[in-house]
Amino acid sequence: MNQAKILSLGFQHVLAMYGGAVVVPLIIGGALNLSTEQTAWLIAVDLLTCGIATILQVLKNRWFGIGLPVVLGCTFTAVGPIIAIGSAHGMPAVYGAILASGLFLLAFSGVFGKIIRFFPPVVIGSVVTLIGITLIPVAVNNLAGGDGAPDFGSSENLLLGFGVLALILIVHRFSTGFLRAVAVLVGLVTGTFAAWLLGKVDFSAVSNASWFHLPEPLFIAAPSFEVSAILTMILVSIVSVVESTGVFMALGKICDKEVKPDDLVRGYRAEGIATLIGAFMNAFPYTTFSQNVGLVQLSGVKTRNVIFAAGGILMLLGLVPKIAAVTTVIPNPVLGGAMVAMFGMVIASGIRILSEVDFTDNENLLIIACSVGIGLGVTVVPDLFKAMPKGIKVLTDSGIVAGSLTAMFLHLFFRLTKGLSLAAGKETKASES
Repeated sequence: MNQAKILSLGFQHVLAMYGGAVVVPLIIGGALNLSTEQTAWLIAVDLLTCGIATILQVLKNRWFGIGLPVVLGCTFTAVGPIIAIGSAHGMPAVYGAILASGLFLLAFSGVFGKIIRFFPPVVIGSVVTLIGITLIPVAVNNLAGGDGAPDFGSSENLLLGFGVLALILIVHRFSTGFLRAVAVLVGLVTGTFAAWLLGKVDFSAVSNASWFHLPEPLFIAAPSFEVSAILTMILVSIVSVVESTGVFMALGKICDKEVKPDDLVRGYRAEGIATLIGAFMNAFPYTTFSQNVGLVQLSGVKTRNVIFAAGGILMLLGLVPKIAAVTTVIPNPVLGGAMVAMFGMVIASGIRILSEVDFTDNENLLIIACSVGIGLGVTVVPDLFKAMPKGIKVLTDSGIVAGSLTAMFLHLFFRLTKGLSLAAGKETKASES
């Protein structure tokens, strides 16, 4: 395969994940009221780190790297927790939590096979569903114009937002292959053009941005450490490990390669290293992007050289702030329309995981009901545990943490008590005989 073809196929992988890679920093920057300069930096450094993380994962050596054609980016599962942590404790706590989760991944990569049994579909599905539910208000606020916007809920904003959502659905329904994979990107570009015609786009950030800028570690904030924030990001990292495991196994089948436990451990380590880099570069936690798996299957190209090219292109884009600044001109209503679809997909992913659960078992129903109910309750009424001691409030500052812990504890409770009941039943039968 010649170099031109490798580069074109690598660029196709970049386009397939570009929308998701760019939207994450845009959403977080807007939700946490970062400046235009900080948001542009966040986008640039995210693209750069996506490239570094991808190359780390494609490389295969004794210590890290799955060696499969995978592309890494920030998971949407982390968006809600990052916004919640940033709103409650500020950006330093966000990067402290990401740093801690990266260390956690590195420390426990070798034993994740044993830990994951405590996170069956009923627990993971409840957590992912709850994360998606907590994100929807962010999407709807943006669709209406953004909190505090003077034209909040105006007909123009609603037309733009719902128009973008409708276009994404139409492109997804009536197109195939690559165009379908970039439906969100098509919606964002078209929506921004429509907003420009309405006079809602300001290009000053693009003209002020430089053409080249070397990355500067800790540009936005140095990490600080909050226990509740760390617990939240560790839960996110565990969910990401479960998702990545599924992607690794799927790619193994596509590439006709047996994925062994040692391969998985190296894959987890690579994600841990990438997350540590994300913390120091003021970016995000990184995990395997599932949308690129479909592209591998669709194109039939399984060579790692193509993914190396994709990683290099992402790094190059990350060094050009002007390209990153272009994406900051997307108006809130346009972004909100895309967010409704993407965050709704997080909920749908949680429901898909829950489809593996036996719903005839009332214990599973109780785990889902109580974990989602408590998690959503804490999110909607954040002062619920205001009078509790600080040690308890650490676990209830975030609805995601409260709901996740509820799901875990209820699963363990039902599992242990069922075991005790079975043991007691056997003893009773033995004594009777």
